[in-house]
Amino acid sequence: MRRRWLRPGLVYVVLLLLLVPFLFPTWWMVTSSFKLPSEIFAFPPSLLPKALDLTAYQQVFESSPFAEQYFNSLYIAVLVTIGTLIVASMSGYALARLRFPGQNLIFILLLTGLLLPDEVTLVPLYQLVRMLGLIDTHWPLIIIPVFGGQSVFGTFVMRQFFISLPSEIEDAGFVDGLGRIGVFLRISLPMALPSLAALAILSFLNSWNLFLPPLVYLSKPQLYTLPVALIQYSDIYGQPLWNLRLAATTMSVVPVLIVFVVLQKYFVAGIVEGGLKG
Repeated sequence: MRRRWLRPGLVYVVLLLLLVPFLFPTWWMVTSSFKLPSEIFAFPPSLLPKALDLTAYQQVFESSPFAEQYFNSLYIAVLVTIGTLIVASMSGYALARLRFPGQNLIFILLLTGLLLPDEVTLVPLYQLVRMLGLIDTHWPLIIIPVFGGQSVFGTFVMRQFFISLPSEIEDAGFVDGLGRIGVFLRISLPMALPSLAALAILSFLNSWNLFLPPLVYLSKPQLYTLPVALIQYSDIYGQPLWNLRLAATTMSVVPVLIVFVVLQKYFVAGIVEGGLKG
């Protein structure tokens, strides 16, 4: 009995020790957002604030249009996630189940697009966005990810899932009188829920943390997204106001945690079953 309990206990202790380096920065960020500026970098550092100070959270909203910027990031991330799921699921299914000339070539070209870093395509995309008159709008931050790199990766994930799905399941739908669209919507897509959930988490996180494109396409503070807004909290000498940055960053983490908690039970299954096998 003692041996049977000793081994799991040691495993949990080791896992907790390994968790500390990953958890401590988040703990320091959250607790420091409630500290006075002079206390943030005090040595030795304190794990808890001496007094709960909410001034930084108040000043975040007073010194900038933080509420608008928060909403900008939220609705852009939601639209990008929904658009990516729609485009990736449809294109992934087409590449996995339909047969047409150049099918494999198209898939290879799509994967080649993943090899290009965003910085390479930023200048030509900026010229295109400027020609279309979409500078200082949120449309580039929605359209480009949905029909660009995020959907290419999502197409790969969904294609791998649909390839692994037994064709006999779809054949049963055809026998029951469903067409190709009906089989996709009523049979294949519901079975792809784990892969869709994993892709939703990755798409939301990527869009939420996007920094360079908003910095290039937007110039008005009320249009900024959170990653760009976070660097604006500086004093008149250009030095960071760390208490404000930490408070704003703490608030910016909340939606990502909510999305992950809601979909986390599908995340591992989606990556294993839908995205990276086959």
